[in-house]
Amino acid sequence: MSSSTTPSTPPTSTPRGPLIAWASWDWGVASFQAVITTFVFTVYLTGTVAADEASGSSALASTIAIAGLLVALVAPVWGQRSDAAGREQGRQRRLGALTAVTVVATALMALVTPEPSSLLLGLVLLAVGTITYELAQVEYNALIYRLAPSGRTGWVSGFGWAAGYVGGIVLLLACFVLFLSDSPVFSFAEPGASVRVIALVCAVWLVVFGLPVLVTRFPYPPPPGDADAAQVSVLGSYRLLFRRLAGLWRDDRHLLGFLVSSAIYRDGLTAVFTFGGVLASGTFGLSPGEVIIFAIVANVVSALGALLGGWLDDLLGPKLVIIVCLAALVLVAAGMLFATGTTAFWIGGVFLALFVGPAQACSRSYLARVVPPGREGELFGLYATTGRAVSFLAPAMFALCIALFGTQRWGILGIGVVLLLGLVTFLPVRAVPGTAAAGQAAVRV
Repeated sequence: MSSSTTPSTPPTSTPRGPLIAWASWDWGVASFQAVITTFVFTVYLTGTVAADEASGSSALASTIAIAGLLVALVAPVWGQRSDAAGREQGRQRRLGALTAVTVVATALMALVTPEPSSLLLGLVLLAVGTITYELAQVEYNALIYRLAPSGRTGWVSGFGWAAGYVGGIVLLLACFVLFLSDSPVFSFAEPGASVRVIALVCAVWLVVFGLPVLVTRFPYPPPPGDADAAQVSVLGSYRLLFRRLAGLWRDDRHLLGFLVSSAIYRDGLTAVFTFGGVLASGTFGLSPGEVIIFAIVANVVSALGALLGGWLDDLLGPKLVIIVCLAALVLVAAGMLFATGTTAFWIGGVFLALFVGPAQACSRSYLARVVPPGREGELFGLYATTGRAVSFLAPAMFALCIALFGTQRWGILGIGVVLLLGLVTFLPVRAVPGTAAAGQAAVRV
């Protein structure tokens, strides 16, 4: 099928090329998410660059908190200003600019030497990269409208999430084998050199896989621009945002309720991976090597779950898939609270991973289905803001339950409570029906 269409003769499915180009960005940006912010560079900052791990961890936490606050304050208005532009390639250009800054910040991390004097540079680069990465996500998510006909966003969203899961673990595994293992392919005498080289590898990875979406012709035209946003200044955009939030409270509490409930359960979903390795080692006795193997398996299973969840989303609607996933996660977490041994962890952990992917993919699809035309950037910006606003919840509940009951195992209860709270607050949200014919994938790949 040609990727060039007109509004009068819209395609009924997403052509393979644009879909792969869009998902390629998610595959590429996983270099920043998985390698830089989760497993490699932040560990290097706190364990090697900082004068001591305690002060380094404190500085890292403060940096991430400040970056998150800035994203929460800026994301909705950034998205709104993007909607106001309303040009054919405008969103791709803004995505390209934000991606370029993320690439530069990542590459410059190669200058961070293993000395306390380099800590500030590392933290600033991490903050800049985090902010531009998060704002780029707003633009990237809004491009989903250019890929799928109305009501058929489930498969597209799931395909993108799956690409991110697999891309992150592929690069992480490559970096481990090439630079970080006990017998790496490439070894360096200078302390910290392997991590600095990895930063350059991540930057190149993002360039290679982030470029296709910037030059792709999508099968659907952009939604109409936001005329009201186009008539106000940046300061006026905040006033307009507050008026629209008041309007949501008055006229569409289901959409507002989704933003709040999804922020809660998305924080719980993030915590499953954030604390999974800690629990695997500290509570269930997995060795460091087994933890790495589990991380690989969990990401692959989550990717498969995202694909399956996206397909079911288009058949049944995203709400039902999200409810089933959250309920399953709560039940599995409850079982793991009393389980012991590595076998029990593997069984429970794989099931948790299976349901995390679909819940994340269908959440993006749900919002894409209900956003008013022309306001996709603003609402995906609010999606990012609400997520940031409650990002303390799962870590706080994890720590509180450990403090109350005295062992790390009870942190599982904290994560389960957050997921249950998200499920309960999501139940009243209006359902969005699936529209794809039974037995057909919504997108031909």
